Amino acid sequence: MIEDLRKRNVHWAATKARIDPEYFRRLSAQQSPDYLWIGCSDARVPANEVVSLDPGELFVHRNVANLAPPQDANFLSVLQFAVEVLKVKHVIVCGHYGCGGVRAALSGKRHGLIDHWLAPIRCLYEDDVEHFDRILDFEARLNAVCEANVLAQVRAVAANPFVLDAWTRGQRLAIHGWIYSIKDGLIRDLGASVSGRKDAARLRGRTAALPKPASPRAAESADR
Repeated sequence: MIEDLRKRNVHWAATKARIDPEYFRRLSAQQSPDYLWIGCSDARVPANEVVSLDPGELFVHRNVANLAPPQDANFLSVLQFAVEVLKVKHVIVCGHYGCGGVRAALSGKRHGLIDHWLAPIRCLYEDDVEHFDRILDFEARLNAVCEANVLAQVRAVAANPFVLDAWTRGQRLAIHGWIYSIKDGLIRDLGASVSGRKDAARLRGRTAALPKPASPRAAESADR
């Protein structure tokens, strides 16, 4: 199986070079992406492909459930490098419906070390449990928490000192909250873009309490 991957690589490289003889020459030049993608590790959400960009055009950080924890050195290193060295103009937090990490956080079961990583999602759910539990269908409730998690990570990125310092310097930098549907391949904008301290403050106020659904099944069509 491993040898098959190497053969696939040879075929892929030859195909790329045949279609675009300058592809690898361009790619080997210094990367200068305008975007940092913070996404989920789920193999069904390939960051470059879903937005149709070449690898050098998108700086990517992925982890289980697309979190942006202020205590994670890996995430912080990526964010600092993207903002201060690459000077990206956009940070995109992109979750996806049906996220396995969010599902694990809501399951009530023990999964080992990953439980510590997913603790912020459980807290997010428990902080507004009455709202989420009004959504009777579990898959719809799961998708509502997936959306809420994206918004929470946008707030976390907007409050990060690296981002705040960039805005203080007058650096052009915007943060966006998106969610992807594996069922149709489309990205939904959650309307949570921020591009400065004032925007970040408004976002904190606007999303502190999630809107209440009109009926218990109001969110059931989130991923249909």
